[in-house]
Amino acid sequence: MEGVIQLWRDALHQVLDIYERRRGSLKVFFPILFGFFIVLNVACYWWAIFTAFPHYMMTHEAAHYIKLQIPVGLLGALFDSLSFFITLWIIRRALASTRTSEYVFHLSLDLVIAVLATFWVLFVFTFGGWMISIWESAPEQLADRGTKYTNRAIQAIQDPTGRENAKNIYFGLIMGVSAALPTLLHIGLFLISAVRSILPQSNQADTTEEEVN
Repeated sequence: MEGVIQLWRDALHQVLDIYERRRGSLKVFFPILFGFFIVLNVACYWWAIFTAFPHYMMTHEAAHYIKLQIPVGLLGALFDSLSFFITLWIIRRALASTRTSEYVFHLSLDLVIAVLATFWVLFVFTFGGWMISIWESAPEQLADRGTKYTNRAIQAIQDPTGRENAKNIYFGLIMGVSAALPTLLHIGLFLISAVRSILPQSNQADTTEEEVN
């Protein structure tokens, strides 16, 4: 396992080096990053709508959901951009650690960000929907919207196999794709490192067998 962790460290260090060498000015990089997350969040939003609740676009509320993409994109990009730089800080702390347990602990903090993203999605649809209701001159109570989405989340936890609950869970997972990118990066690098640690042993075993024959 120590060999896998070392390969994992090296791979993560290479990724960090590439970022630091190619990032350029932060004044240029941040707007590009923010714009990327806006596009990603809006794309995930429409993917989730058309695969989970396509009938929404065939009702009188279609205009509401079209407008809702604006706060979804902006607020989602705000969270993702901030979590991006927090992830960089976590990576630097992890690479600076001397013990394997500290290294794994630091990288596991990205799981906390993924959990916080779930609550952020609830906030975005609550606050964003409330803003849209004001825009449409049909203001709703912010507390009422919060209660509605909170109840949906509780129902999904209590009965995840229910048809509507399963759709809501799926919708939330799609909306959380951008926040899960750091976690997916760590898992991907770990799996690659694990394979790389096994392949040399396999090649060595094959070579030894050939020499014996």
